[in-house]
Amino acid sequence: MTSSGFTLTTSAGQNVTVTNGSSTTYTNGTTSTTASAITNGTNVLVLGSTNGTTITASQVIVQANDGGGTAASTAAGVVPFQRGAPSAAKQDGQIPANYTEGEGTIVSGTTADQATKAALAAYPGGVVDRVVQLSNGEYEVHYIGVNWPHHIFVNQTFKVVGAN
Repeated sequence: MTSSGFTLTTSAGQNVTVTNGSSTTYTNGTTSTTASAITNGTNVLVLGSTNGTTITASQVIVQANDGGGTAASTAAGVVPFQRGAPSAAKQDGQIPANYTEGEGTIVSGTTADQATKAALAAYPGGVVDRVVQLSNGEYEVHYIGVNWPHHIFVNQTFKVVGAN
C-alpha cells in the first residue's frame, strides 16, 4: 500500500493495480476510514474505472475477513478462470426474456457502482469491467476473471436476479 494505491490479487489469481482517483473514498462497512485500513490480506471491494488490469478507484470498501475471498467465492459457486478449460454453459435465476448479449447502454457513476456492489456481493471473486442497462431497465454486470458467471443481471432496485 502506497499513498497512490495498492495491488490486489483476485481469488482467481489475477493481479490488479488499484490507483487512487482525485476523490477516492475509503469505507469500512458504512463507516468512513482511510487508506491505512488496507493491509496485506485485507478483503476489499473496489469501485471505479478500469484500463486493463488497473482500476482507478472512486470507492474502496474494506470487507470483513469472512465476507469475501476464496472461501466466499467457493461458496458462491465462482470457478477461478483457467485458460483452455471452458466451463459448461450454466444459468442461475432469471435471465431477461429479451436479453441479447452485446445490446444495451453502458452506464457509469452511482448507478454502475450500485449494480456492481450487488453483483459482487452475490458472486465475489471476479472483476467487473462494465455495466450495461438493458431495454427492460435491468442491468447486465459484465464479470471477468472467472469461468462463471460472465453476466450478472441486477434489477432496477439493485437486487441480483440471475446470472449466466
